[in-house]
Amino acid sequence: MAANGAQQVYEPVLAAHNLMQSASNRTQKEQAHEFLEKFQKSQEAWTTTLAMLESSSVDAAAKLFAATTLKGKIVYDLHQIPREQLPELRASIMRNLTVFHAGPKPIRLTLCVCLANLAIQMTEWKDVLTDIVSALGSDPATLPCVLDFLRVLPEEVTHGRKIALTEHELTMRTAELIEDNAEQALKLLVAYATSSPAAARNPQLLNCITSWMREIPLDQILSSPLLAVIIDDLNSDDDAFEAAVECLSALIAETRDVDEAMQSILVLYPQVIALRPKLAQAAQVEDSEKFKGIARIFAEAGESWVLLIARLPNDFRALVEAVLETAALDKERDAISHTFKFWYDLKQYLTIDKYTPARMQNLDIYSKLIDIMISHLEYPRPEGGDEKDLFEGDREQEEKFREFRHQMGDVLKDCCEVMGVTECLQKPYDLIQQWVQTYGSQAGPNGVPEWQKLEAPLFAVRAMGRMVPPDEGVMLPRLIPLIVSIPDHNKLRFQAVMALGRYTEWTAQHPDTLQPQLDYIMAAFDHSTKDVIRAAALSFKFFCNDCASLLVSFVVPLQQFFAKHLDQLPVSSQEEITEGVASVVAKVPVDQLYPTLKLYVDPVMQHLATIANQAKDEPEQKLLADKINLVTIFIEFVQPEVPAGQENPAVKYCQELFPLLGNLITHFNQSVPILERVCRCWRYMVLSYRTAMRPLLPELATRLTQGFDASRQGCFLWATAAIVREFSQGMEQVDTGLANDVYQFYEQQARTFLKMLSDVVRPDELPDLIEDYFRLASDMALYFPSESIMSPLMETILLAACNALSLLKEEPIIATLHFLRDLLGYGRNASPSSSFDRTRHEVPQQLQDRVKQLVLTVGELLVQRIMTGMMYSFPEGCFADSSGVLLDLFELNPEQVASWVANTVAMLPQGSITPQESERFLNNIRQRIQTGDVRMIRTILQDFTTSYRRRNVAPREGLGRLEASRFRFFG
Repeated sequence: MAANGAQQVYEPVLAAHNLMQSASNRTQKEQAHEFLEKFQKSQEAWTTTLAMLESSSVDAAAKLFAATTLKGKIVYDLHQIPREQLPELRASIMRNLTVFHAGPKPIRLTLCVCLANLAIQMTEWKDVLTDIVSALGSDPATLPCVLDFLRVLPEEVTHGRKIALTEHELTMRTAELIEDNAEQALKLLVAYATSSPAAARNPQLLNCITSWMREIPLDQILSSPLLAVIIDDLNSDDDAFEAAVECLSALIAETRDVDEAMQSILVLYPQVIALRPKLAQAAQVEDSEKFKGIARIFAEAGESWVLLIARLPNDFRALVEAVLETAALDKERDAISHTFKFWYDLKQYLTIDKYTPARMQNLDIYSKLIDIMISHLEYPRPEGGDEKDLFEGDREQEEKFREFRHQMGDVLKDCCEVMGVTECLQKPYDLIQQWVQTYGSQAGPNGVPEWQKLEAPLFAVRAMGRMVPPDEGVMLPRLIPLIVSIPDHNKLRFQAVMALGRYTEWTAQHPDTLQPQLDYIMAAFDHSTKDVIRAAALSFKFFCNDCASLLVSFVVPLQQFFAKHLDQLPVSSQEEITEGVASVVAKVPVDQLYPTLKLYVDPVMQHLATIANQAKDEPEQKLLADKINLVTIFIEFVQPEVPAGQENPAVKYCQELFPLLGNLITHFNQSVPILERVCRCWRYMVLSYRTAMRPLLPELATRLTQGFDASRQGCFLWATAAIVREFSQGMEQVDTGLANDVYQFYEQQARTFLKMLSDVVRPDELPDLIEDYFRLASDMALYFPSESIMSPLMETILLAACNALSLLKEEPIIATLHFLRDLLGYGRNASPSSSFDRTRHEVPQQLQDRVKQLVLTVGELLVQRIMTGMMYSFPEGCFADSSGVLLDLFELNPEQVASWVANTVAMLPQGSITPQESERFLNNIRQRIQTGDVRMIRTILQDFTTSYRRRNVAPREGLGRLEASRFRFFG
């Protein structure tokens, strides 16, 4: 198919490709990228790519680009070639395969993928495997091409959803290419494997076996010479070992249905267990790759056969011991992560009463597992002796170790469920005691010997904390006094403080242990190490949260401690200790609450006012915003139960706070952090005190309206949403007049938003604001359905929604789609209300008619925008809701919506879809409407748009007539 004058054909493509590989400037590269994207979808790409592949003057990188382009053409654009020319295309690909038989491998493999995808769609080609073997299999030089093709064929057929075949055609072709060829494929693989020792060690062979494993019956593979080949290749030291690990792991994974695969498991099990000596040998010679490979096989076998381990613990004990040995021998901690899921899965079975005998027989295994895990938890001992740099500058290794420790902490939790927490806690307790007896007397201000051996069991105690019940009475009374006497080493102090924070629920039931623990934690606030101080703040929060009732009598000294340390802490720690003391304040009797709030919050407000008077630059404003957040924490946590008719002391205090917060909004109307934090504070006032906030409501509404108008920040809208939810019609203590005022307040915010959207050139200038507005609009549909749906503004709001759907950002699109789904629900008596009041679910006919009228007004534009988004621009997370909106529209007016869909398809760029595909898609929709099976249209839409997107959309701009027009609002 390559044309004469080939070099002239591909010269611009080659130039653009070379530009992409060069050090040219960004603009030039973007232009080249855009040119190549268009080229890849063009008709001339067929001849150009083949010409590049066959030219001796084109380098390997450009030829790989040509092969990749050809693959895309075959997958998505085969309709561009007349059927009678397909044999010529096939011949060209096979001719190129012979040229690249020796490599480069990526080009050879890509050409095999091309041939496989051509075979799937060239349904008239019946003897595919026979023809390939006949053409390429007789010459040893081209045999790698056959093996590559054999490997990719099942993979490409399995992923056939990319191909433009119907489900029926794809099913038929799968049977012809895979099921009917399974026996022949097995014979080919066996013949090649037994042809020579070199062939048996070829990774390509093993990759083919792995690829065909789901297609060839497992017992046929296991009874063939292939099993011996796989096992023998586990002794090799080259690429065959990795391929053999992959192959055996895949074989084992195919036996997960243990009842169906028992005979296969009985064949595989001895082969797997026979690998144990190789594991020890690999550990001894420090062959990490071989160790990781065998560890992976043991882990796969354990996960696949875990049910058999629970049923037949004696018969499969050797496998459990092998996985345990993996953990024990893994000095570098590179392979142990393979085992974590197995221990979790086994725990899931062993903790079922039915498998109690198996649990008892595995207790000794889990006991050893705890010892192994705690030993791996130890920090390294630096060769240079620098205690300040334990990882000798390797930050990646340090981060990996931290993450790894928390995963091992999860394994320790699994051990607790199998063995019981008392037995598990005994292990670290004994290690701590042992350290104290051996090294305790040597510890001093200048150093703590072998501190790693003490820190690791402390971490274990911390990790087990979540599993220990509050009534544990054996180990914790002995452990807690030990922990609070740990020597003052920064790593030890950090771990001890964190461990105490995990047992605060237990402490709440053992108040006699509270004082020494709290003293130990509060003293840590004066530590010289930042990490220890952060740990102290976190544990202090947990103590106050869980022991608040015990601390109410200490509100004054707690406030003194709070005031002393607050401003010295990092922001996150300030929030944590504020949350802690707020938990205690929340327990104060109602009659003492107002002065207690003033005691705690007034100093914060005074400091806040001082910062506000000085805050000019961004860092100072950020500091001010963080202080506002501390006030919000008190409002969030302190929610007194006040009898009806009695003044709420927290609201009384909020009235004192309000003027300063309002002034901050006015003064810092361009500081997003400050605006967001003030709005968050106001929002929590409404959420915490609900209708008790009524005295503040008029002023709050005014401030929110003015603030939104001045700043254009969405935070004012989500504060508005809180008022909408709490003061809607039908809520307790909300009369009709108040609810009407709230609706008028919303409508003012809506008008302001619509004007803002009208003022911008493109909606992507306001993505967060759009998201916040449509979340508010969804709340209005739920809480004020009649007012919002019947409003004259609704047509404009729907146009704004259509406009918002041209965005490329997921969150605002989803918010808009959720609003549309809520609104459309009222058109078919399916309101989004989750209220227990059934009357709210019955949609008045007036509302149903109004929604249907809105659909007629805006529906065609809406269908265009959603289908355009699904075909071109929507992020993947938007697809479900997009098709949901289209389904809602079909259920309201199927014939009309089908017409709009047809109009949209007719507007697609010429050549992006064949007339046959378009007609088939629209016919499918019409058939579903005629049979009344409208819900199936959703799947038809998803399949069509996904297929179109795959074929036509790389990142490229625009849709011509389907691009969104600019939004206008003059209300």
